[in-house]
Amino acid sequence: MPHIDSYAFGMINIDGQSYSTDVKIFPERVTPGWWRKEGHVLYLEDIEDVVASSPDAIIVGTGASGAMEVPAHLRKKIQSLGIELTVLPTKQAATEHNRLSGIKQVVTCLHLTC
Repeated sequence: MPHIDSYAFGMINIDGQSYSTDVKIFPERVTPGWWRKEGHVLYLEDIEDVVASSPDAIIVGTGASGAMEVPAHLRKKIQSLGIELTVLPTKQAATEHNRLSGIKQVVTCLHLTC
């Protein structure tokens, strides 16, 4: 499972590799350049590949100040699939990723700015 070494506004280091775009962290890979239908609102189609991978948990980092919204209907949909959902500002989401990644199959989606 990839390990987040550090996070600062607009930059993340994962397993020694630096990224300056939003990322999805799967158990076996990091996918940089994550774009969403609408920059600061999360839709199901933005994470279809994540949901399709059937993780135990999804962690969403909503940006440095938590500007990205995860609507209630999306939260309910993910939870109805039996997937644990954690939504936190990105710094806290990175910490939670490192904590949970050794315990569960986790996919983490991180917005690096805002």
